[in-house]
Amino acid sequence: MSFNGIKEEVAKYYTEKVKTYGATPKGVDWNGEESQELRFKQLLKILPEDSHSFSLLDYGCGYGSMFEFMKNQYPGFQYTGLDISQEMIDRAKNLYTDKNATWVSSEKECGKADYVVASGIFNVKMQTDEAEWRNYIIDTLAKMDNLSSKGFSFNILTSYSDKEYMKDYLYYADPNFFFDHCKRNFSKYVALLHDYPLYEFTILVKKQI
Repeated sequence: MSFNGIKEEVAKYYTEKVKTYGATPKGVDWNGEESQELRFKQLLKILPEDSHSFSLLDYGCGYGSMFEFMKNQYPGFQYTGLDISQEMIDRAKNLYTDKNATWVSSEKECGKADYVVASGIFNVKMQTDEAEWRNYIIDTLAKMDNLSSKGFSFNILTSYSDKEYMKDYLYYADPNFFFDHCKRNFSKYVALLHDYPLYEFTILVKKQI
């Protein structure tokens, strides 16, 4: 099944955001830096505690804020940022010229990485039917699995959100469904993180312990 139409709409949505708000959390549709960093901390729990040298693919990297967050904490890692919005990639290239960072706009340019992480790429469904959006997520998770050798992590808005704050153009997922899907299809070692103060959950899929 092709999801090219969805990808085109997503690319257009985020291109408009970064053109409007620039290389800021709002430019990738987040409220602020504090919540953005909290998301990164959850996603990066996929890494072993003694991580020193590893490769990571940021799947939907935006303007590169995760690389900025990581570079002072993890010595010696190799980072690849992938985003379907060329405008995002152009901003990232201008901001970060570090030799350990590579910026690409197509999966064809990505090699396999130890770890793949995805922050916020499954939230904005716009007018897409919920069943089709879920299939799009499932397809993307399979790609993330194929691109990672040691594990991957991702987050999604939770269906346990307060009803009065939920918006029609956003996708709120059942965390139990995606935990079960990852457990059955990718690895025995899956963790569901739903204990931090944001209306979302994070799933870690570890291919080895």
